[in-house]
Amino acid sequence: MSFMPQSQTSVDPVKLEKLAEVAVKVGLQLQTGQDLVITAPVVALPLVRLITKHAYMAGAGLVTAFYSDEESTLARYRYGSDQSFDRASDWLYDGMAKTYAKGTARLAVSGDNPMLLSEQDPAKVGRANRANSAAYKPALEKISNFDINWNIVSYPNPSWAALVFPDDPEAIAVAKLAKAIFAASRVDVEDPIAAWAEHNANLAKRSHWLNGERFASLHFTGPGTDLTVGLADGHEWHGGSSTAKNGITCNPNIPTEEVFTTPHALRVEGHVSSTKPLSHQGTLIDNIRVRFEGGRIVEAKASRGEEVLNKVLDTDEGARRLGEVALVPHSSPISASGILFYNTLFDENASCHIALGQCYSKCFVNGASLTQEQIKAQGGNSSLIHIDWMIGSGQVDIDGIRPDGSRVPVMRQGEWA
Repeated sequence: MSFMPQSQTSVDPVKLEKLAEVAVKVGLQLQTGQDLVITAPVVALPLVRLITKHAYMAGAGLVTAFYSDEESTLARYRYGSDQSFDRASDWLYDGMAKTYAKGTARLAVSGDNPMLLSEQDPAKVGRANRANSAAYKPALEKISNFDINWNIVSYPNPSWAALVFPDDPEAIAVAKLAKAIFAASRVDVEDPIAAWAEHNANLAKRSHWLNGERFASLHFTGPGTDLTVGLADGHEWHGGSSTAKNGITCNPNIPTEEVFTTPHALRVEGHVSSTKPLSHQGTLIDNIRVRFEGGRIVEAKASRGEEVLNKVLDTDEGARRLGEVALVPHSSPISASGILFYNTLFDENASCHIALGQCYSKCFVNGASLTQEQIKAQGGNSSLIHIDWMIGSGQVDIDGIRPDGSRVPVMRQGEWA
C-alpha cells in the first residue's frame, strides 16, 4: 500500500494531468524519438510521473529525471565543510550540456521553497551559487541560446504553499496554490491546448508591433524609477511560443504573459526600484533600488537580502548589466489574482521586468546565425547568471524612443497604450 501525504490529495488530479499534457505538447512539443531530461523537487514526483507518461505517449526516446530535496540541501549548510561551498556537480552539468548538444529536450519543474536558505550564511549561499553558476554555464548556454526546445512548469510544494498562504492549514494552502498554478497555466479550461494557441497568437501580435517600431530605447518612469533602457542593435522582440534552433516550436515558460527582448549592455542609464520581492536561491531580496551608469549597476540597495544581492552582482562583469527587458500589462491574470508567489516564473508575469546577466541570442534578428562576438558587438550581455526582477506596476509609464528621439507611448499606468 502506498502512502500519499494529505497535502497531495488536495491537488486536482484531472488538472494535474492536463498540466503534464500541456508541458509535453505545448511547452516542449516533444518529437518522436527525442530524449528528455527533467529536473524537479522530489515532492513534485506526482507531476513528474505524469509528464514522463505523456512524454512516452508522444514518442519520447528516453526520459531521465533528476531530483532535489530540501532537507538534503539544508544538510549541506548545517554539516558541510567550509570548502564544500566552492564546489558544484560539474560532472552532472557537463553531461547535461553534452546531451543537450545532441538534441535532448529539457524540462524543469519549479516549486522549491523560496525561503529555504533564508537563515543560512549569505557568504556560503553566495559561494555555492557562484560555483553552481560556473559549472552550469555550458548547459545553460544551450538553453539561453535556444539550441533546444525547453520548458518550465510548476508544482505546489507544501513549503512553497505555506509561504504564499501562511494563514491556512497545509492541505488548504496546497489546494489554493495548485488552483492558482492551474489557472495561470491555462489548464483549468476544457481545451488547454486551444487556449494556449489563442494566447500565443495575442503575444505574437504585441511582438510584431514592437518589432515594426524598431525603438532605440525604452523610458520607464514611476515611483522610485526613472530608467532609460537602450535596446541592442538588431534586437528582436519575442513572446509566447518560439522556434528553437533545432526547428521545434515550444513555449519555454508556462505560464507566460510577457514580450521581451535584449537591452544594450552599455546603454542603460538612471535608477529603478523593484515592485515585487525577488526570491533567489532560497533568499528573499526585497525593495531593490539600483542606479545604472553606462549600462552598469554602480549602486545597489535592498531593505532585505542586500548582502546576497551584492554578492550576485559580483558574480562576474556581466552580472551588473542587463540581459533582458520584458513588458507585461499590470492587468495580466497573474497580477489580477493578487497573489504574490515568491517565485519568479509567476511574479515576473505579473509585472514588467528586467534581468541581470546573460542575454538571449534568439532576441536578435537572425540570432541563430550570430557568433558570440557578433552578439557582443551588437550590445548583447554575457554572464554566468540570468536573474529576472520586477519593476512594473499600475503606476509605471513606458515610452518607446525612436532613433530620431521622438517618443511613442507604449504603456500608461501599467497597461498597453
